[in-house]
Formats: sequence, structure tokens, C-alpha cells
Amino acid sequence: MLDNKKILVTGGSGFLGTNFIKKLLSKGIQVRTHTHNRPLSVYGDIEIYNSIDLNNYEDCLKLVDGIDYVIHVAGPIGHPTTIKTDMELARCHLNIFSNLLQASNECNVEKFLDINSSTGYPDRRYAVKEDEYWEDEPYKDYYGYGWSRRYREKLMEHCSRFSNIDMIICRGTAMFGPHDNFDLKTCHVIPALINRLFQGENPFVVWGSPDVVRDFLYIEDVIDGALLALESGEPMRPYNLGYGDTVTIGDIVENIINITDIRPEVVWDNSKPTTIPYRKVDTERIKTELGFSPKYTFYEGLEKTIEWYKLFSRRIPRRNQKP
Repeated sequence: MLDNKKILVTGGSGFLGTNFIKKLLSKGIQVRTHTHNRPLSVYGDIEIYNSIDLNNYEDCLKLVDGIDYVIHVAGPIGHPTTIKTDMELARCHLNIFSNLLQASNECNVEKFLDINSSTGYPDRRYAVKEDEYWEDEPYKDYYGYGWSRRYREKLMEHCSRFSNIDMIICRGTAMFGPHDNFDLKTCHVIPALINRLFQGENPFVVWGSPDVVRDFLYIEDVIDGALLALESGEPMRPYNLGYGDTVTIGDIVENIINITDIRPEVVWDNSKPTTIPYRKVDTERIKTELGFSPKYTFYEGLEKTIEWYKLFSRRIPRRNQKP
């Protein structure tokens, strides 16, 4: 169904955007994307609109015009140190999102895929199902950000009532892989651990507790699952996009040390900010309805991520080093 479609990938300079573009190009699909503050890190036959600000509705109209499908993955990144109190993060996401939806309706887009976040789910200590999204408040540390993620889906529902766009929703869990954000000021746990380990930190101080549980999905599987949903998913029927199994932060640290064979003294610092203690999503819906199954184990994905990092880490500024 993607053949002969022109697909817009928002946030083409980012982690998800870069990997979506690479996959679409490998399939011979026409791709449009944009730059804002950063250049692209992927090359090929791409239609690029430079200096686009998605907070500006006119820029969104220009970007979406002539597009068949929109894959939306643009937006600023939240960090555990600030996400509890960062109102600007939620505001920016919603402003961008409403602009893109309105522009997509005006430009007669056929499909709109949003990679939403599992941060909108309530605090559950088991594999949470899609239908539980609205049962309780988001986890306390995600409260504002989680509600902004929920409101994205309400905006899609609202738009679906008066437009002809097929609205496709994937709720992603923790993602990792090549082209991830390795900036220690803003990155998430896996790139932060990899970056700091290669910088030679010893003792190696890890935030929080080793028994924190996460559901990580390697980026190539994220892209494959999302494109399955774009092709065959039921509009406005959310799909959890995760591995369906868990790994602890302690396991992650141990695996990174084993793969790299860099063995510092590990110290756990429970005084540092962390977020939800347990997150796992139920993936039965996307498996049974769309046939999705991850190709990579967590360990295999971690090996590929570290291999990529070693090849490209020279591009990443070190501490006390100007970019």
C-alpha cells in the first residue's frame, strides 16, 4: 500500500525520523522531510524542505501540500530531570500536532500515523493493554506530559469526525538503536550509559535502582511495526508497539559492560531523579491483528547500537569539549 505514495516524515533530523527515512528509501518510496535546527544525517533521493518550523501553521501547510501519508515523529525530547515540571514540552508537542493535523486535513492527506508514547498509561505493574489508557491518571512523574500525549489522540479523534484521513496510532515504549540522541544533557538511559562508559567514567554512577523495569524495542523493529500499522492498521484503533517483555536497568548495565568489555566499578545513586518503576505493554493486538513480531532480541539490538556508536562516536562532543 506504500507503493506510489509520497510520504512525509516529520522530524527527519531526529532518531525516529532518520530511521524511518532510511527504511522508506530502501523500499523505493518517495520521501519528503524537513530541517529546523539540525541538518539531516541520512542521504538519498529525499525531497527536503529547509528551515521549517512546525510551530508555524503556514510552514506546516507548505510542508504537507501534495503529501499522501504523514508519519509524525517530530518534537522535543523530555528528560527525567525536567519532565515533571516542563510545561513548555507539552505545549510545544500539542501546538505542532494540531498544526499538522489541520494542515493534513486542508491538504487532503490520506493517512496520518502518530508514534505516540506509553507515558500516557496509568501506573500498572503488569503488561498494560490498549484499552486501559484512560482508566486512571498517568504516572505522577509523567502527569503533564502523559496528558499531552493523551490529548494528541483526542485531537486525532476530533479530526477524524470531519475529515477523510485514516488516523493510525502506535503507542511506543522505550526505543533505542543507531542514530539515537547521545547528548548527555537530554538523552535517555541506554545512550547515556553507552556514552558515559566509553568516556571512561570510573566509578560508573548509575541513576536510580537496578530493579527498575522497562520494555525496550530496537529501532528497526519499531519502524517495521509502525509501517505495518500504517499499511494495515484500523484507523483510531491504538496499537502498543513494544517488545512485550522486560529488562531491568541492572540488566542493561551488565549487558553493556559485557558487550564493550569495559569494566568500571558500578555505583547506584538512588538520590538522582528517575521515572516510573515498571513499564511493560501488552503486544497481543499488534501481533494477532497485524502479524508483528520483533526480529531482534534486546541483546542483539544492544550489540548493533554499540557497534554503530563506536563507528560514529567521533561526531559526538565529549564533556568539556566544544561541538
